[in-house]
Amino acid sequence: MLLVGSDDGVYRISGDSDGDGGDARDNTELTPDNAMKVLESGRVMRLRRFDGIDGIFAATKTGLYRSRDGTGTQWTLLGTPQEKVYTVAATPSGNRLFVGTRPAHVYTATINGDESKGGLEWTECEGLQTLPSREEWRLPRHEDLAQVRDVHVDTGASDPAQIRVVAGIEVGGVHVSNDGGKKWTERSDSVHDDIHELHVVASGEYVAATGNGLYRSADAGQTWNRLDHDLEQSYFRCAFSIDETIYASAARSNSSTWDDEKAAPALVAYCESTLETVDLPREDEIITGMTAVDGNLVVVTHRGSLFVRRADRWEQVGTVSVPGPLTGRYTPVTWIDSGTAPSN
Repeated sequence: MLLVGSDDGVYRISGDSDGDGGDARDNTELTPDNAMKVLESGRVMRLRRFDGIDGIFAATKTGLYRSRDGTGTQWTLLGTPQEKVYTVAATPSGNRLFVGTRPAHVYTATINGDESKGGLEWTECEGLQTLPSREEWRLPRHEDLAQVRDVHVDTGASDPAQIRVVAGIEVGGVHVSNDGGKKWTERSDSVHDDIHELHVVASGEYVAATGNGLYRSADAGQTWNRLDHDLEQSYFRCAFSIDETIYASAARSNSSTWDDEKAAPALVAYCESTLETVDLPREDEIITGMTAVDGNLVVVTHRGSLFVRRADRWEQVGTVSVPGPLTGRYTPVTWIDSGTAPSN
């Protein structure tokens, strides 16, 4: 089944496999118009699953939630130092969490078995606040504040002192810690600082969807290459990768313009050093969330339309409610199934 984050919580889209006893993602059928709301919360910014830790996490504007029941039905609110949680990450072993918040802070906590009572003890990664560019992390229309839009752990090191953590900040660029969040280094040269999504393709390989361009780094952010030089749309919202292909969605301008006929949504695919446009499921809807099911791209749009792309054809497989204001909208989506690996 799929879980989709929206303006007012998390929705579940049922999926039925073919019953042959194989991988439950094979031949998956997703029935249209069967969304069920399973979590009431503020706007959902990220939905994440992790190897080494049970359940799914929802980073929302009313806190961090965790569901461990395998269906996304029951959720526990995990107390965090800041209420507005924009992103969450976990170490491969599943024993540590990282969250990024608004205002822009990164906190970490050890999974102690008592999180059912919200009993995690959070510690701030204070080194992030000492970076030379810190005072520049702000935008007037964001109340002169910034938010950690994404945080990831991208290495399998078992020693916490060697764990690489990468954070993308809106507005503030990309920053990397190679010691589990203690010391940080700015990795924002040649990448736009308005980070909307930071996708880890592989260890050390990142793609940044920004307010002015799509960028890729193959050396943990030390250098960046812009990928969208010939594209009319430069406002990128989200990015995702399947095998060797990186997908990203874009528009001409920010989300306040998305219901304008001049928004000109676009979906691009980058593979083998070539960027190509991909046909959209709907020409007037911006893709604001992506995942994969059985190797097929699954997307959700800013209007709550859910599609899967099979053999270069789009099929609508559901809708979710999007009742909140358009500005800042995300619709994160992930597949949940016991016995299968996470896809984001």
